[in-house]
Amino acid sequence: MEIIINHELSLRTITLDDAEAVFTLTDNSREYLREWLPWVDFTKELSDTKSYIEGCIAGYEAKSSMSLAIIFRDKIVGIAGFNTINYSNKIAAIGYWLGKDAQGHGIMTKTVQALLQYAFDELQLNKVEIRAAVGNTKSRAIPERLNFTTEGTIRAAEWLYDHYVDHVVYGMLASEWK
Repeated sequence: MEIIINHELSLRTITLDDAEAVFTLTDNSREYLREWLPWVDFTKELSDTKSYIEGCIAGYEAKSSMSLAIIFRDKIVGIAGFNTINYSNKIAAIGYWLGKDAQGHGIMTKTVQALLQYAFDELQLNKVEIRAAVGNTKSRAIPERLNFTTEGTIRAAEWLYDHYVDHVVYGMLASEWK
């Protein structure tokens, strides 16, 4: 599956062939990503990334999630997609991360816009959520920029290495997107 956003930016289903590029990106952005992502320390070698991608493929085949490589100027610069898709309730949760060197090009805002379009038009979902740590201003800027509704804060929502962080929950309904 591929979503073309513009001549420089696209999303496509992640495959095992992407493992080396994704691992290298993670490794090169390790300190940057570690601030807000709890899985970074568990990604120590290429086999860890391969296992992650195998899980992504299984989720896609089960129609319970969809992880996409973010391709910018012919290079993988991050991962985005639906961490969960609940067809019974017509709700999905978007998750995303971007390597440190790809910041500042509007990549993630355009990526999330494309995911919203896909969720509402192709998957016929009613709601998309994004959750981000209260202190993660860069991640929170995406749903705020795209006019998501702030629905609340979940206390101690995620264990981040040595402490809990609260999450802000953002929601967008199909009726609000149109």
